[in-house]
Formats: sequence, structure tokens, C-alpha cells
Amino acid sequence: MLRAILPTAISPAAPQRRAAPRRHGRARPNTALTRVGFLLLASGLDAAVILAIAAASGAALGRGSEPINALVLGVAVAMVFIVPGVVRHDYAITHYLSHKGHAKRALALWGVAVAGALGFAFLTKTTESFSRGGTLGLVAGGPIGLLVLRTALVGVMQARAAAGRVASRHIFLVGDEEMIRAFGERHAPHQLGLRIVGAAVLRPGDDSRADDLTLAVASARVLRPDDIYILVPWGDRDRLEAAIDAFMGVPAAVHLAPERFFDKFDDLHVIRNGSVASLHLVRQPLSSSDVLAKRVVDIVLAAAALVALAPLFAAMAVLIRREGPGPVFFMQRRYGFNQEPFRIYKFRSMSATEDGRAVRQATAGDSRITRVGRFMRRTNIDELPQLLNVLRGEMSLVGPRPHAMAHDQAFERDVALYARRHNVRPGITGWAQVNGWRGETDTPEKVLGRVEHDLFYIDNWSLMLDLSIMVRTVFSRKAYENAG
Repeated sequence: MLRAILPTAISPAAPQRRAAPRRHGRARPNTALTRVGFLLLASGLDAAVILAIAAASGAALGRGSEPINALVLGVAVAMVFIVPGVVRHDYAITHYLSHKGHAKRALALWGVAVAGALGFAFLTKTTESFSRGGTLGLVAGGPIGLLVLRTALVGVMQARAAAGRVASRHIFLVGDEEMIRAFGERHAPHQLGLRIVGAAVLRPGDDSRADDLTLAVASARVLRPDDIYILVPWGDRDRLEAAIDAFMGVPAAVHLAPERFFDKFDDLHVIRNGSVASLHLVRQPLSSSDVLAKRVVDIVLAAAALVALAPLFAAMAVLIRREGPGPVFFMQRRYGFNQEPFRIYKFRSMSATEDGRAVRQATAGDSRITRVGRFMRRTNIDELPQLLNVLRGEMSLVGPRPHAMAHDQAFERDVALYARRHNVRPGITGWAQVNGWRGETDTPEKVLGRVEHDLFYIDNWSLMLDLSIMVRTVFSRKAYENAG
């Protein structure tokens, strides 16, 4: 079974296989050349796109030496764009096996490249050589061309990786047979640009440890992998330390392979603070400066919105009171930041005002929803009083939507990492809502979909993302889907 997964599986079970492999065995192809070759290809394509757009922008002007001057500017921008990308390892094959992060990295570097090139031209008093039209064409067209190119290149690399034709690094696995098998099945290394060139099984117990490690090290020396992954349970300290000590003498990068729970964390890495080394699982959601910036935006926009919407508030209060007896505002206990309870304000849209241990969610066509309430829920007007919660510091304009306490407690028992939603202030609107995940959460799939979007928001927060969500809340059709 192990041999069906791995190309070279070395098991110590049979005595006749204890001898180290001889030198005429399988040799490792030079993956360094593959990585360098891809770096040259990807950076060269970026340069070609930048120069092509620069030349086209200059040629479109159709005057004298404009195309040549535009091409000179393109060369300068390409150099300032590509060199930092090479230094930051942006052209690593592994980055081109996923679309994630390309837009962010490319746009950030593009801004630096354009500013750097134009700044140099200003200092050398050569800005007059470049036309405004050609420069604007390059500035606007460059990012588009680069993103189109990278999208296409990622697609090609993903297809090659799925076919097992990408091998940027060769790896050797050593450890428990079951953990080796699980590693191959769970991570599909060939799709990550990793090719397993061999594996060695370490049996539990002290009697066989020295022989197993001797065979494993000898095999690794012959196969010459780029990386060695030690797959031994962290709780088996003696065997783990013996394996680490044994492979420190092999000219390869040595990795302590992840435990299964690592799969839950996207930002996992080791950090060192003086003499203290620790495994960083989850970053603090927002830094102090992030919290301050978000709070300033909340206060300014919430205060302005309350002033501008005062006539609407008065009109809705009259309509709600005319609908029937009951308060204008509905207040219900919710969990906020750090699971601190607070009372949320909403325009009352239902005849019921439940706030106990059992709260029945509103459903499509719910008879408890009033006529005015149905209109308010379809247009999100019922949420506007939460601007008061924002000013009080209990909520933010954007964040995970708070659920009734009874639902929070139920969801937290059933959904992994659900409690992370409370690591930031809840919001009037959120990433889940503008992507169609609002309304009733009557199935596990709906709950999970909403939570996944909320966690994505927490892990990728920025002021630009907040502003984007606010705009989409008003203008995007998805933000109004599933309204009760």
C-alpha cells in the first residue's frame, strides 16, 4: 500500500533490505535549475508585458520619438518592478500554483515601481521626455496586463502540477508508515510542486531505532532530496529527537512535519522573541493602529449617517407605531467583542420580541413579520438603528453579524473556530452578507458558509475592504438576498 503512494519506499521489515542503496541508484534531477528557469521565465514575461504596454501607449500618440521614450520609461518601471519581486521570492513556482495573493503583491509593487521610475526621472530632469498620455497609459494598463498574464500562467502551472509535471523541490519522508501514507494522501504534494523521491519507515521502540535511522540516512544521501520531512508524533520525544539529530548531517533542509491540527491555521509560523521561540498559530486580528483607524472611520461615518437619516428615522417610527402596538425599537441581547454581551438596536419588524434561551429565527413568509417590517427587512432599513451601537463602541459599521445569544451558544458547539468571530467588533454589515450569506441559518451548510466568510474577513481586514463592503451593502444585489 505504501509503495502505491511513494516511488521509493524503504521498509526495515525485511532483514535483506538493510543495506544502504548503492550509488548507481536513482539520482536526483537538479531542481535548482527548474526553480531558476521558472524565475527567469516568469520575470521575463512580466518584463515583456510591461514593455509591450509601454510601447503601445507611446505608439498610440503617433508623434516623433514618443514610442522610444515610452519604451525607456517601460524599461525603468520593469526593472524597479522585477528586482524587488526577485528579492522577495515572488517568482517562486509555489506562488504560481495558486491565484491567491498575486493581485495584492503585483499592485503593491506596481505602485512602488511607477513612483520610483517617475521620481528618478524628476531628479534627473527628464520628465519632459515622457508624454502624459503615454505615461498614464502605462500606469493604467500595466496592472491589467500583469494580472491577465499571471492568471494565465497560474492556470498553466496548476494544470501541469495536477498532471505531476511540476517538481520545484524533491522531498524525502521519514517516520511512521501511517503518517507517511496520510501525508501523501492529505496534502497531494505533486499539486504543490513537491515530488516525493523516497520514504523510510521508522518502527516504534528502542531496539530498531538505530538501524532504521542508519538505513534512512543512507537512503537520503543517495537520493539527495531538497527537503526531508520527519513524520513522527510530537509526543514521541525520544524517537523525534533521534531522527532530528540523525538528519542534521544530511545536506538538505530538514522539516518537522505538521501535526494534523496544523491544517486549521493559515498563518502558522515560528517566531522568536529573544530567547523565546514559539509556534505562531493565529495573529492578533487587528493591530492597535488598525483598531484606531477603524474606530475613527466608524465614529465619523456613523455620526454623519445618523444626522442625514434623521428624517427617515422619524418616518419609520410613525409607520411602525401605526402598524400596531409595541415599541419602535427592538432590543435583543447579543455577544460582541470578546463575547461581551450588549443590547442591539433594530427597528421592530416583527410582532414578536423574543430574547430568551430559545429564539426562533425569522423565515421566508414568517407570519410574525409586519407589513412595514417586511419592507424594512428587504431594504435593510431595520438595521439602521445599530448606528447607535456603533457610536457606543459596541459594534462597528463592518464586521461579523451578531447572532442572538441562544444561536451563538448552539453554533459554537457545532462549528469549529466559530468563537473567532468575536475577536473583532460585530458589524451592521459584513463580508458574509454582501456575498449572499444573510438570512436564516437553518442548515449546517448555511452556518458554515457564513462563518467561513466571517473568518476570511477577520484574517484579511483592511480599510479598503471595509469601504468596499459598505458600498456593496448599498449597491450589490447579493446584499439583499435571503431578506425575510
